[in-house]
Amino acid sequence: MSLKFTPGNHSYKLDGLKVQGVTTILNAAIPKPALVNWAAKSVAEFVADNESEIEALRRMGREPMVNALKSVPNQKKNEAGVRGHDVHALAEKLVHGEEIEVPEHLAARVSGLAKLLDQFHIEPLLTEVSVGNRKLWYAGRLDLLAKLNDEIWLLDFKTSKGVYGETALQTAAYAKSEFYVNDGAWDEELALPFATRIGVIHITDEGSTLHELGDVDKAFKIFSHVNYLAKNFGHLKTAVGEAMVPNE
Repeated sequence: MSLKFTPGNHSYKLDGLKVQGVTTILNAAIPKPALVNWAAKSVAEFVADNESEIEALRRMGREPMVNALKSVPNQKKNEAGVRGHDVHALAEKLVHGEEIEVPEHLAARVSGLAKLLDQFHIEPLLTEVSVGNRKLWYAGRLDLLAKLNDEIWLLDFKTSKGVYGETALQTAAYAKSEFYVNDGAWDEELALPFATRIGVIHITDEGSTLHELGDVDKAFKIFSHVNYLAKNFGHLKTAVGEAMVPNE
């Protein structure tokens, strides 16, 4: 067996062994202080905007109220995740020129993406395939490998509020993978076309924009260090030995 991707829990196995995904590695090793502020703001906005619900929660008692408010950021995150998943699914079909039925709440995003694809004459080579790297022991799922202006780009679709620098590490890791496999043909390793550029297609209600993410080799070098940190954090928990007591 080569590389197998399980979409239900978004996990990977390489040669029958569990292997971490690129996004899991990045989340484990790169601090995200902005998420703390976002979570606090989410709860504060819910309290400010839902007076009747807050009163109902208050009548339930302190502990149920605290538990309910704690779940607010996760609910928002899940809603954004569902929206992002739906946009990704439509984007994959759109880049291949397939006919799609677009829900009204996603119409602006899909329309903006269609305009960008036409504007840059993006030619898809691969979409939504699993990639692996045995040397650094990681796997991932690329969104789009495409030809643009006679160069091959590794592109990621993002529906988040902004475009963040660590996406350069994510796309570089995909671009530097040793092989890819198609869904269902997990043991058939195929050579990944060499990408010289990495970038993000940022899809919003206001339109879609293409952002280049810099030098592929430099980003991959940084990712290799991040990968090492992520896989060795467990050592920090066991590195402290027993306290040494001086002889009396």
